[in-house]
Amino acid sequence: MVHVLNSPTQAKLPIDFIVVGAGIAGLACAIALRRVGHRVRVFEKNQSLLELSGGCRLPPNLSKIFYHWGLEKEVRAIAVKSQAISLQLFESGESLGRHVWDEEVLRETRGEFMFTHYSDLLKLLYDTAVEYGAEVRLGAQVKYIDADAQQVTLESGEVISGDVIVGADGTMGLSRKIMLEDVEEEEQVSRLKLYSTTVSKDVIMQDPDLATLYESELETMFSWFGNGRAVLGFPLGGTPEFAVYTYCPRDGSDGSSWEDIAPIESFQTVHTVGERRLQKISQLASPPACPPLVDYPELEDWVHDSGRLLIIGQAAHPLPPGSIQECAMAVEDGAVLAKLFSHLRSVDQINSFLYAYQDLRQPRCTRVVQKEMGDIQFMTLPPGDFQEMRDGMMKAKRDAGLNVLDGAEGMEESAEWAEIKDVFGYDAEDEADNWWIEWGLLRERAKGANDFECGLVQKNIFVAQEGNAATLERV
Repeated sequence: MVHVLNSPTQAKLPIDFIVVGAGIAGLACAIALRRVGHRVRVFEKNQSLLELSGGCRLPPNLSKIFYHWGLEKEVRAIAVKSQAISLQLFESGESLGRHVWDEEVLRETRGEFMFTHYSDLLKLLYDTAVEYGAEVRLGAQVKYIDADAQQVTLESGEVISGDVIVGADGTMGLSRKIMLEDVEEEEQVSRLKLYSTTVSKDVIMQDPDLATLYESELETMFSWFGNGRAVLGFPLGGTPEFAVYTYCPRDGSDGSSWEDIAPIESFQTVHTVGERRLQKISQLASPPACPPLVDYPELEDWVHDSGRLLIIGQAAHPLPPGSIQECAMAVEDGAVLAKLFSHLRSVDQINSFLYAYQDLRQPRCTRVVQKEMGDIQFMTLPPGDFQEMRDGMMKAKRDAGLNVLDGAEGMEESAEWAEIKDVFGYDAEDEADNWWIEWGLLRERAKGANDFECGLVQKNIFVAQEGNAATLERV
């Protein structure tokens, strides 16, 4: 049975959306659009949903959207709530301190910080999209997109038409390439890559050293800062496992996407200079996925000149793999798009809504991408003045019994925590509502006034013509 909690405004003019790609962005977009009454067909090239090994983080700005969509029970069934973060040094394991999430701050965000398996989240979105009535076709690769004709051609030769095409097929997908046809884009590959893997909780608990990762009364994320290396570890809901993200220099053993699996030996080698727990974790982990960190130039346009093709998610604003907001930005995209199109009542609004989507999302996503890249650089600082200042400030707060992201006594909170609160507190659907109230309605009223004036002119012409005909008859 379809969820009815928080039933949103239904579009007066339902239209047909074609979504290319059934990843997080594509499926979330399908759910959001179906919730407001539009017809949605999703086409995915893979024969089944990607079953990627590894975890993902659901920050408050993401979980609040799921809760608003009536999925709180389902999310809690596959995720655990994060309550703290523990920071330490990669090489020695020395503690830099801990930060316990402020419950009052999280309540203000109206969401929670949670951890889950990526594959569990993708399955939840798929099941919900289908439940809401979206048509999701797996093994249906889109070979060609004709944005002007509003059509996609599948590899089978089948041609599908719609009113709007949404490209959610990632950085290497067809839709992003179309947006780059007239743009010179050179991928700037960074010096780092990411290993993503998991270790069974049962295995971890058999080792007294590693069992400390689960012994806190709080569900804790662990972060190790090192010289050109950093590790993030956190418990996962659903199947009890411990997720591990390791950022490290590229050495030729990395792949080109999340689907590429690296040799376990190369993963283990990275941790040989790490503290004892990290060395043990690397010996127990499954073979990891290994995508590179690519610094993509920012796209100027997310909407095609035709006004009927839009790109979202990684296709529009690639985030570094493993970043906190990687899934959140994709879901926010769908939520904003659907909110705007819940007000659709005439075809001539389509273009303005698509450009409004870009105006709303682009500045937000640019800031988040910059922050995520900055966070990785912060964790992997080489030895030097900046690294010493980072560690010294955190240790001072640790010794004073303070949260590491809080300000020192008598001082304001740290810039890092203020920035985190700003990102977490963002409400994508509220932003779309605000745009409609401030700009959308204004445009509609102006258009209505123009239509009214045109109607008066047409009426006067008709009356004049009628009068002239009557005069001729009298003559």
